[in-house]
Amino acid sequence: MGVSMNTPRLRPYAILAILLLVTAVNGQSSPQDAPPQPQPSPTPSLEKKFLANILRDQRAIWTAPFSLRRSDGKWLVPLGVASSILFATDRHTSGELFEGSNHGTRLRISRDFSRLGSGYASASVAAVFYVVGRSKHDLRARETGLLGAEALLDSAIVVTALKTISQRQRPPVDHASGEFFDGGSSFPSGHAISAWALATVIDHEYGRRHPLVRYGAYGLATAVSLSRYTGTNHFLSDVVIGSALGYGIGRYVYSQHHDSSLDLGTPTKKKKSITQSKFFPQIAPGYSRRGHSYGAVLTWAL
Repeated sequence: MGVSMNTPRLRPYAILAILLLVTAVNGQSSPQDAPPQPQPSPTPSLEKKFLANILRDQRAIWTAPFSLRRSDGKWLVPLGVASSILFATDRHTSGELFEGSNHGTRLRISRDFSRLGSGYASASVAAVFYVVGRSKHDLRARETGLLGAEALLDSAIVVTALKTISQRQRPPVDHASGEFFDGGSSFPSGHAISAWALATVIDHEYGRRHPLVRYGAYGLATAVSLSRYTGTNHFLSDVVIGSALGYGIGRYVYSQHHDSSLDLGTPTKKKKSITQSKFFPQIAPGYSRRGHSYGAVLTWAL
């Protein structure tokens, strides 16, 4: 008796491979694991090697599952459990969104937030960083624009490949059945992966010195991701896994191409004490050789 090779039998293996990819990307070297060496001319070098860096990124991303380490279990186990739960409950959680009286209002609000994570909006943010960096001679802003664009292109390549492989139907099709390998383009969320890739680069560039930038970047990325779910464009699993991929890609791009000399900072101006104010005189000892007398000299810096 022959064995029938049905397409649905491949689903667990395909999903497992995707989860391994997500885990491996997030487990790539971070700034704490392997700090990059300073480059003599970082930004022009990044510009000249922009396309070459993307090719290296892609090779590292797609071969990452073959270099998993035991320590990557901290990513694989929680993500695997969470993804399994989300896949199992996708039909129920997405089906609930089609019910209720505020369906139209929710869709409109979700659509507005979703536009913030579109490819045009994300690319525009990266472009603004780059243009401002060049015009203001701000190397960090210039690098943020370059690395942000690199992370966005890496994310676009990855999400296009995964959509082509998974072919998952979107929630409105067949009462949110969420079937894979059925000609769809739902898995993973492209908006989520782009928003989180760019937000991660911005956070690593500015978040340590400006916590509000970190909260703002990740908050906006979260809002964009959730809007794709509440707008019935994606299942919750599409959004979560897309966000995880975007975060991993953004962190990887930063860790590999960030110039650490930018973190050395510039000398800060020492704050004057109250006695150094122009309203207080400077006191210096005085000596009169002719009168053989000692005293003090008061001077004001007006």
